[in-house]
Amino acid sequence: MNTNYIDILYHVVGPVAKISHNRPAARNAESQRLLIELEDAIGRANADPEIRVVILAAEGEHFSAGHDLKEAQANRGHFSVEARWEYETRHYYECALKIWDLPKPTIAQVQGACVAGGFMIANMCDLLVVSEDAFFADPVTQSLGTASVEVLIHPWVMGLRQAKDMLFTGRRISAQEALSFGMVNRVVSRGALEAETLTLAQRIAESPPFAMRLIKRSLNRSLDVQGFRTAMEAHFDTHQLSHNTEEFKKVRDKGLSNAIAKGKSV
Repeated sequence: MNTNYIDILYHVVGPVAKISHNRPAARNAESQRLLIELEDAIGRANADPEIRVVILAAEGEHFSAGHDLKEAQANRGHFSVEARWEYETRHYYECALKIWDLPKPTIAQVQGACVAGGFMIANMCDLLVVSEDAFFADPVTQSLGTASVEVLIHPWVMGLRQAKDMLFTGRRISAQEALSFGMVNRVVSRGALEAETLTLAQRIAESPPFAMRLIKRSLNRSLDVQGFRTAMEAHFDTHQLSHNTEEFKKVRDKGLSNAIAKGKSV
């Protein structure tokens, strides 16, 4: 297990582990290294018997601009079907579901942009505390020509109609809108975000840990019996198909940097 992280920070406050995106100059775009380190840190927190709650956060102005598309263009722009399948299964799908399945409660601490892959990661958490200036978006259908991101958590956390509105238009969802949808739990000022999130985590950490593990398991199973896991797997297959369309190939051949600019303008 790695302890020398570069693209994340790992900080422990009593029974709480805080894992932060640490690429603020890149709007915390999720590089391959960041995701590998994130997954490692999640495993580290899970293995530590002193840790009872995990916070996923970010340094700088934004939670995350999503997957690092510049890195993707340089390293994976012409992946084969097989290579893309393996890469996205390992670094996107499985990484995201490890957050969802983590036995310990998780809280996303979100400020600024929470876009595409960032939206996916944040919404794998059990609870979301967000700043007033936070916003959520998934414009990749419009900007990349792909079927959303790899894990279609959207309708499960914000409702089907609102997910369709968001994904069909690519528009931004404000913090207050997200609160009204039931997607986030608390909206606070930017200045109070860190303290409010830690206070919530510490309160949860006071609960008996095994009882907390069991109630999280039951709550997640309530979605599994509704088809959550099957829906996630089915969408991942659909997402892979969308990478092989003529629409996506046109975007790829023009350069994913153009898609980044288009996504920022939504």
